[in-house]
Amino acid sequence: MPTVSIPKGYETILDLHQTEQAIKAAKEYFEQRLGQALNLQKVSAPLIVRNGNGINDNLNGVERIVSFDAIDITDGELEIVQSLAKWKRVALERYHCSVGEGLYTNMNAIRRDEIQDNLHSIFVDQWDWEKVISAEQRDLYTLKTAAIQIFQAIKATEIYLQQAFPVLKPVLPETLYFITSQELEALYPELSPKERENEVAKRYGAVFIMQIGGELLSGGKHDGRAPDYDDWKLNGDLVLWYPVLEQAFEVSSMGIRVDKQSLIEQLQLSGDEERAGLEFHQLILQDKLPLSIGGGIGQSRLCMFLLKKAHIGEVQASVWNKQILRECREANIELL
Repeated sequence: MPTVSIPKGYETILDLHQTEQAIKAAKEYFEQRLGQALNLQKVSAPLIVRNGNGINDNLNGVERIVSFDAIDITDGELEIVQSLAKWKRVALERYHCSVGEGLYTNMNAIRRDEIQDNLHSIFVDQWDWEKVISAEQRDLYTLKTAAIQIFQAIKATEIYLQQAFPVLKPVLPETLYFITSQELEALYPELSPKERENEVAKRYGAVFIMQIGGELLSGGKHDGRAPDYDDWKLNGDLVLWYPVLEQAFEVSSMGIRVDKQSLIEQLQLSGDEERAGLEFHQLILQDKLPLSIGGGIGQSRLCMFLLKKAHIGEVQASVWNKQILRECREANIELL
């Protein structure tokens, strides 16, 4: 079976030099708009964290983390981050951010169990962001407002790139459509979650799918979420329709973070009550971390979308299996 989906008659719009120029322009412009829109300060972030304190994101809870020891560190194993969803919340406290203030960072991660295809690489690069909110702001209005601000920053970047590279024609709609995962299941009960995303994204162009992680009425889940960072009732994915591949295209996952009550409830639902004893979780249970909202925005994903590339390897230098290398070579898809 082919690993790479090859659009019929696909040819890259930008050559290699133009591609690198456009990647730089897109990242710099979007990063500036993101910081301004959400009132975020850029900070440094780790690639490596210690094992055993609950700081590393374990995603769906089944992915294997890349771990190793170091010759000069003898008090435990080290891990490559999978994302900074939990680290950022601790950082808010360390940087003494007040309500309405936040931070963002360039996050690089390795996800060794990622299945490679047009959109997925074992190397992940994101803008990870986090912002302090009040107890009164833990609601859908706050979530939707942040989603709209990120979508508007993406639209502004799309227009900015067209000015620099006129061949890149804008495709995003004017507005962002909101729907819950349960509403989406009710709308397309006979389809799989990914097929539902394709249908709703094609219909509206840009959609924010909310309430991901909990069980649907059918007994299944729209998608997996770790139980200890997003509140499953107050989170969502920003999904765009991507004409190049004719499919739904997720560019961001975000949510209001768990408070004491939702953490306990979700750990029980997932059968992960033992995590409550970890350092990070104790900070939440003892009210020692600020309430927050945050998320990740894929850097290579966004560049792939804006530059209209068929494969994420056209905007990201990574390692690919032999089949992908062969299929891309035969299709004249030039990987970085």
